[in-house]
Amino acid sequence: MIRRILIANRGEIAVRIIRACREMGITSIAVYSEADKNSLHAMLADECICIGPPEPSKSYLNIPSIIAAAEITDAQAIHPGYGFLSENAKFATICRECNITFIGPSASAISNSGDKSACREAVKRAGVPTVPGSEGLIRSSAEAAEIARKIGYPLLVKASAGGGGKGMRIAHNEAALKHAVTMASNEAESAFGDPGVYLEKFLEKARHVEVQILADEHGRIVTLGERECSIQRRHQKLIEETPSPALTNSQRSKMLRAAVRAAKAIKYTNAGTAEFLLGPDGQFYFIEFNARIQVEHPVTEEVTGIDLVREQIRVASGEPLGYSAVKNQGHSIEARVYAENPEMNFMPSPGIIRRCHIPGGPGIRVDTHLFSGYEVPRYYDSLMAKVIARGKDREEAIQRLSGALDEFITEGVENTARLCARIVRGDRFRRGDLGPDLLEEYLPMNTKTA
Repeated sequence: MIRRILIANRGEIAVRIIRACREMGITSIAVYSEADKNSLHAMLADECICIGPPEPSKSYLNIPSIIAAAEITDAQAIHPGYGFLSENAKFATICRECNITFIGPSASAISNSGDKSACREAVKRAGVPTVPGSEGLIRSSAEAAEIARKIGYPLLVKASAGGGGKGMRIAHNEAALKHAVTMASNEAESAFGDPGVYLEKFLEKARHVEVQILADEHGRIVTLGERECSIQRRHQKLIEETPSPALTNSQRSKMLRAAVRAAKAIKYTNAGTAEFLLGPDGQFYFIEFNARIQVEHPVTEEVTGIDLVREQIRVASGEPLGYSAVKNQGHSIEARVYAENPEMNFMPSPGIIRRCHIPGGPGIRVDTHLFSGYEVPRYYDSLMAKVIARGKDREEAIQRLSGALDEFITEGVENTARLCARIVRGDRFRRGDLGPDLLEEYLPMNTKTA
């Protein structure tokens, strides 16, 4: 069993991993940038080490610094969390070459899933339905226009190495498509160092549903149910829940089986997520596979009782899962609280939190790294907390979540808690009528998102 883990991340996910290590009797080692020297994850870890200046490229994305930190502290393994280096095949390879266990999938599985165009083709060959689109990467705007004439508009231009909504553009005509290809390619090269893009038919009014899987190194793959993630802003998720209010038992069963086929197609191990679009007609289509723990993993933990981070560590240690099926009970909803001002087009709101109140009560869980006096830095993702509610049914989870969001206080820093509270109290959310357009109903005219 692994005894010393270096956590190559920050914020709430670093705190989450530290807590899992503590329960397992594992020594946790935090890395931090100069901007995070007073952060909660650095305070809570058993050991900590500074890895560089505030800029991510010089700290949390600096592979030599992180490997050196692991070697200096005699870490046996590295947990990358989500974001940063979590889906970097080169980093996973270097870890292996340095005899450090990478807590996640193999480098080849990361490559197989990370090239979204190639992944899409692999799962298609395995019999998983995919959205109509280009066969591999597109090489020019002219080729994109030719494909568009065959499958029709609107189209979604997507970065092959993308994630987090970056390198993604919608086009409704040929002129817009040419611009979208250029913009998405440039953004992808800047964000991921890879300009490759491909096309998918944009399914209007489609819902975003994903399946959580765990796969050990002994050939067993277990599904842990689905999560509905349709409420998004700028292609980034804001509210997630499980189970999805849209799926019938028959649809759910088919989607879970498709997720297993997708995982097998890319030879996946550890925790991962198969993402699907669910059309208004009830048909679903695979869009991508995320080779890491997801931000929204707590809702799955709440209805299954399984600690996904603990399972990641067990699988990386070579242990078998020890079960073939998981029973889900109740309903869970998560609201992401960002340090952003929804009234000002979600402008980031870094600064010092003068007073902080974290909600609680029956069925409420808050994953966060905040405390009174903490300074939210401007260098990183603006996620401050995840407020998670669990109930015996969806209505109870909604009631608990809306009340908890009302209690969330961060004086000195704007946040999205009140916006999320209004959404979950709304008639449309309560009906389960979810979609990417729902958020628009709660924003001022000058902050409508594309």
